[in-house]
Amino acid sequence: MTAKSEKAPKKEKVKKQTPEERLEAMRYNHMMYGPTAGERRPIAKKVNYGSAYLTHPKFQSLITAFKKGTSFKFDVTDKGKTYTISTDGSDILFDGKTMFYSRASNKYEDHLLLSRVSLTQYQTVDALVHLAFAVLRSFPELAGHPLVYQQHQFFIGAETLETGVAELGPNLLVGSFRHSKVMEKPATKSLR
Repeated sequence: MTAKSEKAPKKEKVKKQTPEERLEAMRYNHMMYGPTAGERRPIAKKVNYGSAYLTHPKFQSLITAFKKGTSFKFDVTDKGKTYTISTDGSDILFDGKTMFYSRASNKYEDHLLLSRVSLTQYQTVDALVHLAFAVLRSFPELAGHPLVYQQHQFFIGAETLETGVAELGPNLLVGSFRHSKVMEKPATKSLR
């Protein structure tokens, strides 16, 4: 009799995916095919940024002072910290830093610009986020502004606000608005 002394062949274990391989496979599948019905994330609650400020009398006074070229100041509290919002007629400041400013365009209009550096510095502060959108929404001429806020960051289109600082500079032209500054009339000479 011939007896085999060899052991029975072992069954090969099926190699399980590591968590890193699984994430990479999911990333690839999402890129190629999108999420499946069960993987859909819940729709984020839409926040109406700036709406709390738009109807507030202090904010309305701030915007009126900004349009007229005068100064105004008030304080807001966010998460236990107090921030000062003010204008000197040409700039809108948040905690002493210029967020928005205007430059003369012509006799009736000014250009509104925003400071990318200052806005990104405070982009995690809710009071500034609401202020930024309230300022943009308070000018009907700037209705189609490209500024978006998602996941605690400002975006212009698909890029974050801070990505364009190196190439385009620290300031972003938002658009033009009509001001109500009193224009000085030139002195007329009398014909005597």
